[in-house]
Amino acid sequence: MIKLLFIGLWVCLITIASSYAAAYWAVGQSGKEEEVYLEGLEYRKLPTMTVPMITDGAVQGYVVAKLVYTADAGLLHEISIEPDSFVIDEAFREIYTNGVIEFGKLSKYNINEITLAVKENTNRRLNYEVVKDILVEGLNYVEKEDMRRIAMQAMKDEAKPTKAADAAH
Repeated sequence: MIKLLFIGLWVCLITIASSYAAAYWAVGQSGKEEEVYLEGLEYRKLPTMTVPMITDGAVQGYVVAKLVYTADAGLLHEISIEPDSFVIDEAFREIYTNGVIEFGKLSKYNINEITLAVKENTNRRLNYEVVKDILVEGLNYVEKEDMRRIAMQAMKDEAKPTKAADAAH
């Protein structure tokens, strides 16, 4: 009986000692080896934005912009704020304020000025040089009537029942 008691006590002591050693080893390992984070540039796509163009107090059309920005991956990992909203806001402000559409005349935007202003203003607001470059994936102008027609067509397409829905009923 005493042998059985000593064996049980021995097993408990070995279990406790091995658990303590494993926990001590795990804590010691995590302090020595930090997570390796590859730094470089990171590409981030922004959602498509639609900027109204107002002339003579009325919306004449919309600039539809699709942008991508490159950012310092190390800073993105360190800062607590996501720069996406700031880039979108600055791009919207720049296109809305400085985007010139002269109706009846086709002219080009100065893309370099716009993207440089968006980059600089975003970095100024974030107090970090996070954004390295703004890339234009697409930039189009859509007349107000065309936008309305597209919206109406989309609503009609959503209202149409699909074949799968008809089969279920």
